[in-house]
Amino acid sequence: MALTGQLRHVVVLVGGVGGAKLAHGLAQILPPGALTVIVNTGDDFWHYGLRICPDLDTVMYTLGGLVDRGQGWGVAEDTFTTLDALRRLGDDPWFRLGDRDLATHLRRTQALQAGWTLTQITEHLCQMLGISQRILPMTDAPVATIIETTTEGALPFQEYFVKHRWQPPVRALRLEGLAQAALSEPVRAALMSADAILIGPSNPWLSIAPILLVPGLRDLLMGRAVPRVALSPIVEGRALKGPAAKLMVELGYEPSARAVAAYYGDLVNGFVYDERDAHLQIATPATATFDTIMHSDTDRQALARKILSWIESELV
Repeated sequence: MALTGQLRHVVVLVGGVGGAKLAHGLAQILPPGALTVIVNTGDDFWHYGLRICPDLDTVMYTLGGLVDRGQGWGVAEDTFTTLDALRRLGDDPWFRLGDRDLATHLRRTQALQAGWTLTQITEHLCQMLGISQRILPMTDAPVATIIETTTEGALPFQEYFVKHRWQPPVRALRLEGLAQAALSEPVRAALMSADAILIGPSNPWLSIAPILLVPGLRDLLMGRAVPRVALSPIVEGRALKGPAAKLMVELGYEPSARAVAAYYGDLVNGFVYDERDAHLQIATPATATFDTIMHSDTDRQALARKILSWIESELV
C-alpha cells in the first residue's frame, strides 16, 4: 500500500505508550521533517526537585530507539542504583526512575532553571538523541491533571496512576494551570501547516483532553479544513493499556470505540477503530477498521501506512 506523497506534513496528538507506538510507526514511513508529535504535559510533575515529563520522555525514548520495549516506557537496560541508595537512606521511592532516565530529568531541570522553555529543552534533547522528527510539548506553561477520586480525594496524576496504580474510583477530572497556559508558536505553526492531524490511541480523557484544553488549540483544530482523524484506544470493550476502559465506566461512558468517537464528536472528520469492533455503528462522517494492535515495529509501520493511505484515498 504505497503513499502518494499528498501528506507532506502530518501532526499527531499523543499521550504516552499507545500514542508513542503510533508516532513511531509514522516516523518509520514518513521522511525526516514530515512528522510533528504534540505531547500531553498534564502528567508532568516535580519529584526530588526535578521536572519529570513522563509522556514527553516516553515519546522521545520511543522515537530515539531507547525505550524499554517490555514496559513501553523508561530506558532499556537502565540501572536503578540511585533509587536503591535512596531506599537505604530511608526513602520510599514510589516513582521508578532509572539512572540514565535521571540524566534526562537533570538536564531538563537545569535548562528550565536557566530560563529555557519546555519546548526549547525538548528540542535540544531530541537533537542530542538523534531524533529527526519534531516533538513538542502541548504548552510551555506548567499544567497538572488532577484526579478527583471517591476514596482518596484529589490526586495529582502520577499519584493516582503510579502510587495508587489507578485503582481509586474516579468521579471527575480537572486541569490546573490553564489560566497561565498558552498555545506556543511552534505548536500553532505545526497545526497550521499540517496536511493531516491525527489523534493517537491515547486515553481520550487523561492524555488527549489536556491537549485540547490548551486555550485556542481546539478552535484552531476545528478551523482547519484538513483530515482530522482519531484512533480508538478501546478494542472489544477493553483498553490496550492503562485505565481508559475503567475510567470510561466510572465517568458514565460505555467502554467502546463508539463512545470514544462520540466523545470526539465533530472535532474529527475521520475515525479509525479496530477490525474486531467492525460491527459497531460509528457516527463520524468517515470511518475505517484495521488491526490496531501494535505488538511489533512491523505492526506499527503497517498501521501507520494503512491510516495514511486511507486518508489520502478518502479524505484528502
